[in-house]
Amino acid sequence: MSRCHGRSTGPRPLSGQVAVVTGGSSGLGRATAIALAVAGARVAVLGRSHADLQVTLNQISDIVESVGPVALAVPVDLADADALTQAVHTARKQLGPIDILVNAAGTDVPGSIEELDAAGWDRVLNVNLRAVFLLSKEVFPDMRARGGGTIINVGSVAGRRGWANASAYCASKFALTGLTQATAAEGRPHRIRACLLYPGAMDTSWGAWSPEDRDSASGDVATAESMPPDHVAQLITWIAQSPPDMVLNEVTVTPLFESGWP
Repeated sequence: MSRCHGRSTGPRPLSGQVAVVTGGSSGLGRATAIALAVAGARVAVLGRSHADLQVTLNQISDIVESVGPVALAVPVDLADADALTQAVHTARKQLGPIDILVNAAGTDVPGSIEELDAAGWDRVLNVNLRAVFLLSKEVFPDMRARGGGTIINVGSVAGRRGWANASAYCASKFALTGLTQATAAEGRPHRIRACLLYPGAMDTSWGAWSPEDRDSASGDVATAESMPPDHVAQLITWIAQSPPDMVLNEVTVTPLFESGWP
């Protein structure tokens, strides 16, 4: 949950911009949706649970005072390609062309290479990698037409160093590096920025490598060393509102006393 309290006041640096945030049902996705809305963006919040998305919207409305639409809940399964296309169309129709995309959702199916089956592998790669590609593909025309935009992909330190019983998760996060770099290369002539975050442990609802799908980013084990997700959300928001002629290509962010990195 965001640590912002009370109604937002002061300058709204993202006023007039529209953001799409995945994983908005909880964790980092929820914290990011709230932070972007506080900064003035209209936010389409994507996630699997309509009830949890509504909690996110309620928290935004408790903080942000506005006479117009500020946030939109779009329930969607990120593994469903057709549903992703429709989700972006819904966001565009109700909020306007997309300026910011934050791919904050993630999932894991833990297990050894011998134990993990093809269905589990496909689920992780579809949510963590294919969905990022499909959503980027959908928002590119909006950003190109508007003269720029920002895509922020949430990876993991598991995308910089692999470990046991996480082959699908690590593979998806390593591959996300290449996808983000290619996105940046294609977007640069159109002033579309692409940034990749490598977060360390975050205090999210995942727990210790839960096999259940979660709509929050980073599969890292939640420990006493974990970062509150709203801290990382503030970084994401800063990147989104940073000077348009500057891009943070890759950022590694961990708790001060992170034991899993480096």
